[in-house]
Amino acid sequence: MVLTPPTIESEDQLDDLLIEPTPEVIKSMGRLDGDIVILGIAGKMGPSLARMARRASDAAGVGRKIFGVARFSSGDRGKLEAHGIETIPCDLLNEDDVAQLPDAPNVIFMAGRKFGSAADQAATWAINSYLPGLICRRYRSSRIVAFSTGNVYGLSPIDGGGSKETDALEPVGEYAMSCLGRERAFEHFSRSLEIPLALIRLNYACDLRYGVLVDLAQRIAAGETVDLSMGYFNTIWQGDANAMVLRAFDHVAVPPIVVNVTGPEILSVRTVCERLARLMNKTARFTGAEPATALLSNAQRGLELLGPPRVSADQLIEWVGYWVSRGGRTLGKPTNFEVRDGRF
Repeated sequence: MVLTPPTIESEDQLDDLLIEPTPEVIKSMGRLDGDIVILGIAGKMGPSLARMARRASDAAGVGRKIFGVARFSSGDRGKLEAHGIETIPCDLLNEDDVAQLPDAPNVIFMAGRKFGSAADQAATWAINSYLPGLICRRYRSSRIVAFSTGNVYGLSPIDGGGSKETDALEPVGEYAMSCLGRERAFEHFSRSLEIPLALIRLNYACDLRYGVLVDLAQRIAAGETVDLSMGYFNTIWQGDANAMVLRAFDHVAVPPIVVNVTGPEILSVRTVCERLARLMNKTARFTGAEPATALLSNAQRGLELLGPPRVSADQLIEWVGYWVSRGGRTLGKPTNFEVRDGRF
């Protein structure tokens, strides 16, 4: 397979690229003992992450089970089952349901609530901050890789290189604060129950059907102005994020290791839009001006521990421009990356 073809022509080709494991991921899955439970698998990233884990495990000759847990309100169970993922419908806030989940020595925690947070803060805190404790008690004998977000940092200077894992946390808004609550809950139970754990602060994955680049390309294609209130951003090809998350099992620790997962580039919204406009034979129009701060993460530690990305930002921009210009399907789930007050 050519990992970085000049264009991506179909969703089948896209999905196949998203789930292709690196040799390092195959080695990691070969070293890992036992089954994997993925909690909150039905989101944007979960299905391809599960399929990469399946493909890498098979390539490593490891016959493990991979369980995908979610409510499955959108009816995606059949697709996962067809690719060797055993699906389990579950309300993760229901302790009785959680108690019935299968034992497994490896857990990936993807459950979370972002959009709609401002309308129902209580539900946001329950899912983002209470649920981790419930899961840690259920899987107290497991290794856990848990998703977090770069939103826990708050805004940082454009010329500072992005927030590092050791920087002070200054979350803005209830969503970001509840995500810090999630991290603190995982840290507490990691320490008190001696659970080896990794916290993944992801900052904007992109798979052509969603992501910051897709948001920008769609606005340009529609002739809309682009708001420059968040003038810079990070992004990473979702396939690379999948690989980094799976490799994080090699680094789980007590207390938890914290790793930023994003691309190495700090991208200018204006520059990216001008390039997308050229690729799509459109005109980029802007409103506002770039502030001196943005939500940015420093990728250095993650790249050192979990490996470099295979797809550059340049390649991803070209893929997105082609995909959107030819009417490729998108999920209709904007990132709202331009929000600066934390209200999602």
